[in-house]
Amino acid sequence: MVHETLAATNAVVTLDVALPDIFWGWFVTMNMWAKSIGTGLIFMLFLLLRKNSSEMSGLRTPTIIVSFIMMNVFLLFTLADLHQPFRMWHIFFYPHWTSAITVGAWMATVFVGLEFVMMAMMIRKDKCLLTSNAIASFDKLLLWVTLLAIPVTLYTAGIMAESTARELWQMPTESVQMILAATLSGSAAIILLGGSKLSEESQRFFGVILGLSALMAFIIYMSEYIFGAMKSEEVAVILGYVKGNGEYATMFWIGQWVAYILPMVLVALSRTSGSASILKLAAILAIVGLWIVKHVWLVIPQLLPLS
Repeated sequence: MVHETLAATNAVVTLDVALPDIFWGWFVTMNMWAKSIGTGLIFMLFLLLRKNSSEMSGLRTPTIIVSFIMMNVFLLFTLADLHQPFRMWHIFFYPHWTSAITVGAWMATVFVGLEFVMMAMMIRKDKCLLTSNAIASFDKLLLWVTLLAIPVTLYTAGIMAESTARELWQMPTESVQMILAATLSGSAAIILLGGSKLSEESQRFFGVILGLSALMAFIIYMSEYIFGAMKSEEVAVILGYVKGNGEYATMFWIGQWVAYILPMVLVALSRTSGSASILKLAAILAIVGLWIVKHVWLVIPQLLPLS
Protein backbone atom coordinates (compact mmCIF):
# COMPACT_ATOMS: atom_id res chain seq x y z
CA MET A 1 0.00 0.00 0.00
CA VAL A 2 1.54 3.31 -1.08
CA HIS A 3 1.64 5.81 1.77
CA GLU A 4 3.24 8.78 0.04
CA THR A 5 5.44 9.68 -2.91
CA LEU A 6 8.35 12.10 -2.57
CA ALA A 7 8.39 14.22 -5.73
CA ALA A 8 11.99 15.35 -5.33
CA THR A 9 13.47 11.85 -5.40
CA ASN A 10 10.62 9.84 -6.94
CA ALA A 11 10.96 7.56 -3.92
CA VAL A 12 7.90 5.61 -2.87
CA VAL A 13 7.29 5.02 0.83
CA THR A 14 5.18 1.95 1.60
CA LEU A 15 3.57 0.61 4.74
CA ASP A 16 4.20 -2.97 5.84
CA VAL A 17 0.98 -4.85 6.47
CA ALA A 18 0.39 -8.26 8.00
CA LEU A 19 -0.26 -11.10 5.59
CA PRO A 20 -3.91 -12.11 5.92
CA ASP A 21 -3.27 -15.84 5.55
CA ILE A 22 -0.58 -18.50 5.26
CA PHE A 23 1.65 -17.45 2.35
CA TRP A 24 3.49 -20.76 1.87
CA GLY A 25 1.01 -23.63 2.10
CA TRP A 26 0.89 -27.27 1.09
CA PHE A 27 2.24 -26.50 -2.39
CA VAL A 28 5.59 -25.66 -0.81
CA THR A 29 5.35 -28.73 1.43
CA MET A 30 4.95 -30.86 -1.70
CA ASN A 31 7.88 -28.99 -3.20
CA MET A 32 10.23 -29.86 -0.32
CA TRP A 33 8.93 -33.41 0.15
CA ALA A 34 9.27 -34.39 -3.52
CA LYS A 35 12.72 -32.78 -3.76
CA SER A 36 13.90 -34.75 -0.72
CA ILE A 37 12.85 -38.05 -2.30
CA GLY A 38 14.28 -37.14 -5.70
CA THR A 39 17.71 -36.10 -4.44
CA GLY A 40 17.75 -38.74 -1.69
CA LEU A 41 17.35 -41.56 -4.22
CA ILE A 42 20.40 -40.28 -6.09
CA PHE A 43 22.42 -40.26 -2.86
CA MET A 44 21.40 -43.84 -2.11
CA LEU A 45 22.04 -45.07 -5.66
CA PHE A 46 25.55 -43.61 -5.48
CA LEU A 47 26.17 -45.31 -2.12
CA LEU A 48 24.97 -48.61 -3.55
CA LEU A 49 27.32 -48.22 -6.53
CA ARG A 50 30.26 -47.72 -4.16
CA LYS A 51 29.19 -50.44 -1.76
CA ASN A 52 28.04 -53.24 -4.05
CA SER A 53 27.86 -52.39 -7.73
CA SER A 54 26.68 -55.91 -8.61
CA GLU A 55 23.26 -55.09 -7.12
CA MET A 56 22.86 -52.06 -9.40
CA SER A 57 21.81 -54.09 -12.45
CA GLY A 58 18.09 -54.06 -11.72
CA LEU A 59 17.94 -50.73 -9.90
CA ARG A 60 19.48 -48.15 -12.20
CA THR A 61 16.42 -47.71 -14.42
CA PRO A 62 13.59 -47.73 -11.81
CA THR A 63 15.54 -45.54 -9.39
CA ILE A 64 16.41 -42.87 -11.92
CA ILE A 65 12.83 -42.88 -13.27
CA VAL A 66 11.30 -42.40 -9.80
CA SER A 67 13.85 -39.70 -8.95
CA PHE A 68 13.13 -37.94 -12.25
CA ILE A 69 9.37 -38.06 -11.58
CA MET A 70 9.73 -36.69 -8.04
CA MET A 71 12.01 -33.88 -9.22
CA ASN A 72 9.43 -32.91 -11.82
CA VAL A 73 6.75 -32.95 -9.13
CA PHE A 74 9.03 -30.60 -7.19
CA LEU A 75 9.36 -28.28 -10.19
CA LEU A 76 5.63 -28.44 -10.93
CA PHE A 77 4.63 -27.35 -7.43
CA THR A 78 7.37 -24.71 -7.42
CA LEU A 79 5.90 -23.27 -10.60
CA ALA A 80 2.31 -23.57 -9.33
CA ASP A 81 3.20 -21.65 -6.17
CA LEU A 82 4.55 -18.66 -8.09
CA HIS A 83 2.24 -15.65 -8.26
CA GLN A 84 3.26 -15.06 -11.86
CA PRO A 85 4.11 -18.57 -13.17
CA PHE A 86 4.07 -17.47 -16.81
CA ARG A 87 6.97 -15.12 -16.06
CA MET A 88 9.15 -17.99 -14.86
CA TRP A 89 11.21 -17.75 -18.03
CA HIS A 90 12.63 -14.44 -16.74
CA ILE A 91 14.75 -16.49 -14.30
CA PHE A 92 16.60 -18.00 -17.26
CA PHE A 93 16.76 -15.01 -19.59
CA TYR A 94 17.19 -12.24 -16.99
CA PRO A 95 18.84 -14.05 -14.07
CA HIS A 96 19.80 -12.33 -10.83
CA TRP A 97 22.57 -14.51 -9.41
CA THR A 98 22.28 -13.03 -5.93
CA SER A 99 18.84 -14.65 -5.61
CA ALA A 100 18.63 -18.12 -4.05
CA ILE A 101 15.54 -18.78 -6.17
CA THR A 102 17.41 -18.07 -9.42
CA VAL A 103 20.43 -20.18 -8.47
CA GLY A 104 18.19 -22.98 -7.25
CA ALA A 105 16.07 -22.95 -10.42
CA TRP A 106 19.15 -23.22 -12.63
CA MET A 107 20.67 -26.02 -10.54
CA ALA A 108 17.39 -27.97 -10.41
CA THR A 109 16.94 -27.61 -14.18
CA VAL A 110 20.45 -28.89 -14.90
CA PHE A 111 19.90 -31.70 -12.38
CA VAL A 112 16.68 -32.84 -14.07
CA GLY A 113 18.30 -32.52 -17.49
CA LEU A 114 21.15 -34.82 -16.46
CA GLU A 115 18.67 -37.28 -15.01
CA PHE A 116 16.83 -37.29 -18.33
CA VAL A 117 20.08 -38.17 -20.11
CA MET A 118 20.74 -41.00 -17.63
CA MET A 119 17.20 -42.29 -18.04
CA ALA A 120 17.56 -42.24 -21.83
CA MET A 121 20.80 -44.22 -21.50
CA MET A 122 19.05 -46.99 -19.59
CA ILE A 123 16.07 -47.11 -21.96
CA ARG A 124 18.39 -47.19 -24.99
CA LYS A 125 20.45 -49.93 -23.31
CA ASP A 126 17.45 -52.25 -23.37
CA LYS A 127 16.96 -51.71 -27.12
CA CYS A 128 20.50 -52.20 -28.41
CA LEU A 129 23.72 -54.08 -27.77
CA LEU A 130 25.61 -51.20 -26.15
CA THR A 131 24.84 -52.44 -22.64
CA SER A 132 28.31 -52.14 -21.12
CA ASN A 133 28.94 -48.70 -22.63
CA ALA A 134 25.60 -47.36 -21.43
CA ILE A 135 26.13 -48.66 -17.90
CA ALA A 136 29.65 -47.25 -17.72
CA SER A 137 28.45 -43.83 -18.92
CA PHE A 138 25.54 -43.94 -16.45
CA ASP A 139 27.84 -44.68 -13.51
CA LYS A 140 30.27 -41.90 -14.47
CA LEU A 141 27.46 -39.37 -14.82
CA LEU A 142 25.97 -40.50 -11.49
CA LEU A 143 28.96 -39.01 -9.63
CA TRP A 144 28.32 -35.52 -11.04
CA VAL A 145 24.57 -35.76 -10.49
CA THR A 146 25.20 -36.78 -6.87
CA LEU A 147 27.46 -33.77 -6.32
CA LEU A 148 24.80 -31.50 -7.84
CA ALA A 149 22.12 -33.08 -5.64
CA ILE A 150 23.76 -31.58 -2.55
CA PRO A 151 23.16 -27.88 -3.38
CA VAL A 152 19.82 -28.73 -5.02
CA THR A 153 18.49 -30.20 -1.78
CA LEU A 154 20.07 -27.44 0.32
CA TYR A 155 18.96 -24.33 -1.54
CA THR A 156 15.44 -24.37 -0.06
CA ALA A 157 17.02 -23.87 3.36
CA GLY A 158 18.62 -20.71 2.01
CA ILE A 159 15.29 -19.37 0.79
CA MET A 160 13.63 -20.09 4.15
CA ALA A 161 16.50 -18.47 6.04
CA GLU A 162 16.13 -15.31 3.92
CA SER A 163 12.52 -14.86 5.08
CA THR A 164 12.06 -11.72 7.14
CA ALA A 165 11.18 -12.18 10.82
CA ARG A 166 11.07 -15.97 10.75
CA GLU A 167 13.62 -16.78 13.44
CA LEU A 168 12.62 -20.44 13.59
CA TRP A 169 14.05 -21.03 10.11
CA GLN A 170 17.75 -20.71 10.94
CA MET A 171 20.07 -21.54 8.04
CA PRO A 172 22.44 -23.96 9.86
CA THR A 173 19.57 -25.96 11.35
CA GLU A 174 17.44 -25.99 8.21
CA SER A 175 20.35 -27.03 5.98
CA VAL A 176 21.02 -30.06 8.20
CA GLN A 177 17.32 -30.93 8.20
CA MET A 178 17.21 -30.76 4.39
CA ILE A 179 20.08 -33.24 4.10
CA LEU A 180 18.52 -35.53 6.71
CA ALA A 181 15.17 -35.36 4.91
CA ALA A 182 16.93 -36.50 1.73
CA THR A 183 18.78 -39.38 3.40
CA LEU A 184 15.65 -40.43 5.32
CA SER A 185 13.30 -40.44 2.33
CA GLY A 186 15.97 -41.65 -0.10
CA SER A 187 16.89 -44.69 2.00
CA ALA A 188 13.19 -45.42 2.56
CA ALA A 189 12.41 -45.14 -1.16
CA ILE A 190 15.27 -47.39 -2.26
CA ILE A 191 14.28 -50.03 0.31
CA LEU A 192 10.81 -50.07 -1.24
CA LEU A 193 12.10 -49.96 -4.82
CA GLY A 194 14.84 -52.50 -4.27
CA GLY A 195 12.77 -55.19 -2.58
CA SER A 196 14.21 -58.61 -3.28
CA LYS A 197 16.78 -57.09 -5.65
CA LEU A 198 18.69 -55.87 -2.60
CA SER A 199 20.70 -58.37 -0.60
CA GLU A 200 19.99 -58.75 3.10
CA GLU A 201 23.23 -56.90 3.83
CA SER A 202 22.22 -53.94 1.63
CA GLN A 203 18.77 -53.82 3.19
CA ARG A 204 20.34 -53.66 6.63
CA PHE A 205 22.74 -50.95 5.39
CA PHE A 206 19.94 -48.72 4.10
CA GLY A 207 17.93 -49.54 7.23
CA VAL A 208 20.77 -48.13 9.32
CA ILE A 209 20.80 -44.95 7.22
CA LEU A 210 17.03 -44.67 7.66
CA GLY A 211 17.22 -45.17 11.42
CA LEU A 212 20.15 -42.79 11.97
CA SER A 213 18.57 -40.10 9.77
CA ALA A 214 15.35 -40.38 11.79
CA LEU A 215 17.27 -40.22 15.07
CA MET A 216 19.32 -37.15 14.15
CA ALA A 217 16.34 -35.28 12.69
CA PHE A 218 14.26 -36.09 15.78
CA ILE A 219 17.04 -34.82 18.09
CA ILE A 220 17.19 -31.52 16.19
CA TYR A 221 13.42 -31.05 16.32
CA MET A 222 13.33 -31.84 20.03
CA SER A 223 16.21 -29.43 20.64
CA GLU A 224 14.23 -26.70 18.90
CA TYR A 225 11.07 -27.74 20.74
CA ILE A 226 12.70 -27.59 24.19
CA PHE A 227 15.37 -24.92 23.81
CA GLY A 228 14.15 -22.90 20.80
CA ALA A 229 12.49 -20.28 22.99
CA MET A 230 15.99 -19.18 24.08
CA LYS A 231 16.56 -17.70 20.62
CA SER A 232 13.92 -14.99 20.85
CA GLU A 233 10.44 -14.20 22.07
CA GLU A 234 9.19 -14.70 18.52
CA VAL A 235 10.35 -18.33 18.48
CA ALA A 236 8.75 -18.90 21.88
CA VAL A 237 5.40 -17.70 20.51
CA ILE A 238 5.76 -19.79 17.33
CA LEU A 239 6.53 -22.96 19.29
CA GLY A 240 3.38 -22.30 21.29
CA TYR A 241 1.46 -23.52 18.24
CA VAL A 242 2.91 -27.04 18.72
CA LYS A 243 3.02 -27.12 22.52
CA GLY A 244 0.24 -27.81 24.98
CA ASN A 245 -3.10 -26.98 23.41
CA GLY A 246 -1.57 -25.34 20.34
CA GLU A 247 -3.58 -25.76 17.16
CA TYR A 248 -0.80 -27.71 15.45
CA ALA A 249 0.32 -29.73 18.51
CA THR A 250 -1.50 -32.90 17.46
CA MET A 251 -0.25 -32.74 13.89
CA PHE A 252 3.29 -32.03 15.08
CA TRP A 253 3.42 -35.11 17.30
CA ILE A 254 1.76 -37.31 14.69
CA GLY A 255 4.54 -36.28 12.33
CA GLN A 256 7.27 -36.95 14.89
CA TRP A 257 5.90 -40.40 15.68
CA VAL A 258 5.21 -41.44 12.09
CA ALA A 259 8.38 -39.98 10.50
CA TYR A 260 10.95 -40.62 13.21
CA ILE A 261 10.01 -42.54 16.36
CA LEU A 262 8.15 -45.49 14.82
CA PRO A 263 10.66 -45.94 11.94
CA MET A 264 13.52 -45.99 14.47
CA VAL A 265 11.76 -48.69 16.50
CA LEU A 266 10.84 -50.70 13.40
CA VAL A 267 14.38 -50.54 12.01
CA ALA A 268 15.70 -51.89 15.31
CA LEU A 269 13.10 -54.68 15.26
CA SER A 270 13.93 -55.56 11.65
CA ARG A 271 17.61 -55.92 12.53
CA THR A 272 16.91 -58.28 15.41
CA SER A 273 14.25 -60.32 13.59
CA GLY A 274 15.65 -60.09 10.07
CA SER A 275 12.19 -59.19 8.76
CA ALA A 276 12.13 -57.34 5.44
CA SER A 277 8.43 -56.58 5.89
CA ILE A 278 9.04 -54.62 9.09
CA LEU A 279 11.76 -52.64 7.32
CA LYS A 280 9.38 -51.81 4.45
CA LEU A 281 6.77 -50.63 6.95
CA ALA A 282 9.39 -48.34 8.51
CA ALA A 283 10.17 -46.97 5.04
CA ILE A 284 6.52 -46.25 4.24
CA LEU A 285 5.94 -44.50 7.56
CA ALA A 286 9.09 -42.38 7.13
CA ILE A 287 8.03 -41.12 3.70
CA VAL A 288 4.45 -40.36 4.81
CA GLY A 289 5.51 -38.80 8.12
CA LEU A 290 8.11 -36.58 6.48
CA TRP A 291 5.35 -34.72 4.62
CA ILE A 292 3.52 -34.05 7.91
CA VAL A 293 6.67 -32.88 9.70
CA LYS A 294 7.67 -30.55 6.87
CA HIS A 295 4.19 -29.08 6.63
CA VAL A 296 3.93 -28.24 10.33
CA TRP A 297 7.38 -26.64 10.42
CA LEU A 298 6.56 -24.63 7.29
CA VAL A 299 3.21 -23.33 8.51
CA ILE A 300 3.69 -22.42 12.18
CA PRO A 301 6.10 -19.48 11.69
CA GLN A 302 3.60 -17.93 9.26
CA LEU A 303 0.85 -17.91 11.88
CA LEU A 304 2.64 -15.10 13.72
CA PRO A 305 1.60 -11.67 12.35
CA LEU A 306 4.49 -9.54 11.15
CA SER A 307 3.00 -6.26 12.38
